[in-house]
Amino acid sequence: FYSDIMGMRYMAGEPGRSLFYRAGQSVFLLFYAPETLKGGKLPAHGATGPSHTCFVVPPDEYERWKAYLPEQGVPIIQEVQWDAATSFYFHDPDGNVLEIANRDIWPT
Repeated sequence: FYSDIMGMRYMAGEPGRSLFYRAGQSVFLLFYAPETLKGGKLPAHGATGPSHTCFVVPPDEYERWKAYLPEQGVPIIQEVQWDAATSFYFHDPDGNVLEIANRDIWPT
């Protein structure tokens, strides 16, 4: 899903534990919590239950993403107009809530 639909470049991972993807200039980390919450060479980490991640895209790419995802069989759950931005929500195959925003909703 993250490579084929979202277009992220797979970087690395540990089978049964984690997947790491390049998301623009950031790194998007996915963890299999039943394993990573055990700890070990790293501190215990990971989420249980569905999580939420927001990806910010350039404003001129927002509508393209909103049209593209349903074409790939990924329904849009809801679209929200914020004070200075617009975003929409959808699920990944594991039920995590993903969001795409057309600008930073929480500027510093």
